[in-house]
Amino acid sequence: MLTATRLRRVPPLVGLCLLAFGVAAVPATARAAEPGAGVPTFAGDVAAIFQAKCQACHRPGMMAPMSLLTYQDARPWARAIRQRVMLREMPPWHLDKTVGITRYKDDRSLTDEQIDTIVRWVDGGAPLGNPADLPPPLEFNDDEWTIGVPDLIVTSPEAVMYPEGSDWWPSYVVDPGLTETRYARAVETRPSQEGREFVHHAIASLIDPEARDTPARLGQGEPVIDPLEGAYLSEYAPGKYGDIFPENTGRALKAGVKIRFSMHYFATGREMRDRTSVGFVLYPKDVEPESYITDLFIHENDTIDIPPGEMTRTDTYYSLPAAARIISYQPHLHLRGKAQCMEAIYRDGRVEMLSCVDRFDFNWHVAYHYEDDVMPLLPAGTMLHLISIHDNTVTNRRNPDPTVWVGWGQRSIDDMAAAHIGVQYLADEDYERMVAERSARPQGRLSAGGE
Repeated sequence: MLTATRLRRVPPLVGLCLLAFGVAAVPATARAAEPGAGVPTFAGDVAAIFQAKCQACHRPGMMAPMSLLTYQDARPWARAIRQRVMLREMPPWHLDKTVGITRYKDDRSLTDEQIDTIVRWVDGGAPLGNPADLPPPLEFNDDEWTIGVPDLIVTSPEAVMYPEGSDWWPSYVVDPGLTETRYARAVETRPSQEGREFVHHAIASLIDPEARDTPARLGQGEPVIDPLEGAYLSEYAPGKYGDIFPENTGRALKAGVKIRFSMHYFATGREMRDRTSVGFVLYPKDVEPESYITDLFIHENDTIDIPPGEMTRTDTYYSLPAAARIISYQPHLHLRGKAQCMEAIYRDGRVEMLSCVDRFDFNWHVAYHYEDDVMPLLPAGTMLHLISIHDNTVTNRRNPDPTVWVGWGQRSIDDMAAAHIGVQYLADEDYERMVAERSARPQGRLSAGGE
C-alpha cells in the first residue's frame, strides 16, 4: 500500500513557489494601511490580538522565547513581531490558505485585518495608548488539560536529563492497569511543567500483545502497526496538544493494553527532570463509539536522498484499504523540510489537493483538524499522495550544514518525509450515507471527496 519515489533537481530559484505541485506557495504578506489611517495602540487594539492568538505560548514558562503578556514585554520585540506576522510565520499556522480545504478547527492564524493592525502599530511607533483601554489580563492554568478533565491519567517514570551532551531518546512502557476495554473520546500527551523546557517531543503508543496488522473489521477495530512498538496514540510537540475526536468516534483501550512513552530530550545546560503523562477522556463504561479513529503514519525512509546544496522532492503514496473520513493532517519533516502537500488521487484518475503546508517550520508541529462538514470523504482505493520538499541549500536559514548529504534518521539533523493522518475507516453503508448527506447540503462538497 505504501510506495515512494524521488524526484531530484528541484531548481533552487523556485524557492517556496512549488511549481512541481501546480500551486503557488509564496507566503502572503500584509500591506501597511494607506497614509492617514489612525495609528493602532497596544492598549486599544494589539493586546486583544496577542491574547487571542499569542499569549498561550508567549508567556513565562512556555516554549516561546519571550513573553507578550504586557506592553513592557512586547515593545522591545515590536519590529521582530512585525516581520514574523507579515511573513505569516507567527502564529504557527503554516497552511497555504489559497488551495485545498480552507476551514479547520482551532485556526490560530491571524486575519489580514489583524496583521494590518500589528503592522500599522509598529510603523506608527508602537504606542501604548490609554492604559484604561487594556483588556483584562487572561488567567492561565498550566495544570489544565486542553481536552478537559481526564478520566484516566498514565504517567511515565521520572527522567533526569544531563546538563550537557547529545540528545536522548529514552522509552518507557507503563501498564495503566485496565482490566476491561474502555473507549477514549479525547487524548492528550503532555510533559511536566519543567519538562516543557527540554522535551523536543513525546509520543504515546498503545501496545497490545494480541494485536494484528489490520483490524478484524475495517471501521470497527484498532489497527496496530507493530506489536512491540505499538500503535501511535498521541504526541506532544510545540504547537500540538490534545485530540478531541468527532462525535461517536474514539480510540479503543483494550484490557491489558500498555502505554509506550517514546521521548526526545535535549540538553539545556542544567540538570532537568520530567515525568510525561497521557490523559484520556473516556466514554461511560457501557458506551462503545460507532467507529474508531486511527493514525496513519505515512512515511518514506530509505529512499530519502537530499544532496548538498540542492532542493529535492520526495513522493509517498498510500492506498486506502476502505472508505475513510480524514480527520486531521500533520506533516512531519526535519530541519531541511520546506513544504509538504497532501492530495487525493481517485480511482478514476482525478487528483484533488486536500492540504498544503507551504511554510513548514520544524520548531512547530501543528496538527490541522478539518471542520466536521469539510472532512475529506474518500472511497476505498483512493491514493493519498504526499509531496515533500527539502531545502539543503544556503538559503535555508535553519539548515545546520548545506555541505553534507542528508538521509532519513531520528536526529533533527537527519530528515524525514512523513505525515500523521487521522483516519476514520468507514463501512460501505456509512460512507454512502455520509456522501448522500453532504451532497444534500447547499454547496455540499464530497471531498473534499466522493466519486
